[in-house]
Amino acid sequence: MEVDSKTCSPRLSARRTNPFVRFQKIGSRTFNYSPQFVMKDILNIVDDDDKIIDQEPREKIHAQGLLHREIHVYFITPNKEVIFQHRAKDKDTFPDLLDATVGGHVEIGDSYEQAAVKETKEETGIEIKVSDLILINKIKKYSEDKSTDKINNVFNSRYAYIYRGDVKDLKIELGKALGFEIWSLNKLAFLTDEDKAKFIPYILYFATTELSNFIEDLKNL
Repeated sequence: MEVDSKTCSPRLSARRTNPFVRFQKIGSRTFNYSPQFVMKDILNIVDDDDKIIDQEPREKIHAQGLLHREIHVYFITPNKEVIFQHRAKDKDTFPDLLDATVGGHVEIGDSYEQAAVKETKEETGIEIKVSDLILINKIKKYSEDKSTDKINNVFNSRYAYIYRGDVKDLKIELGKALGFEIWSLNKLAFLTDEDKAKFIPYILYFATTELSNFIEDLKNL
């Protein structure tokens, strides 16, 4: 038993006294974590069937290309324009490039939909409900960022959200983004090489193919 040097009283272990310590069993391993730490720095690792098999630090996940979960939300205007987020210059993957309006990892304990709702609030200041999300698709994708030597190996659920406000009303998450840009489908269809260089490569491909087709088919905006 530990003794507090100042009070000479027994010091109870964190497991007994800290109400924020939780435990989760994955396979044969038991993880002891504080939610405030885990939610941002530890993520679930999944297998090829998207079943949780382990947990690892975010840094290790991106360094080794471990398979995990993420979401993207694309804000679509009634005029069928797309709003992209301009990533901060110090992001650990694809810095200073245009990304989905909202993007983030699926944190421990969250579903894809719950993660999309939470990340939307954090990254834009807009509160939405799960029922506001329109599922575009869910894919498995692998990408490497040559500028940072980081790997993103994920199951990615992609959603659309019909945004009827002004792009100026969106609030960036401080330190994570530089702002937002609105692009028409016509502009996306006729990109210059300079335009293309502004995007994360897989975001560019998706925006000019599947996303553009999806938006064209949307009715009653």
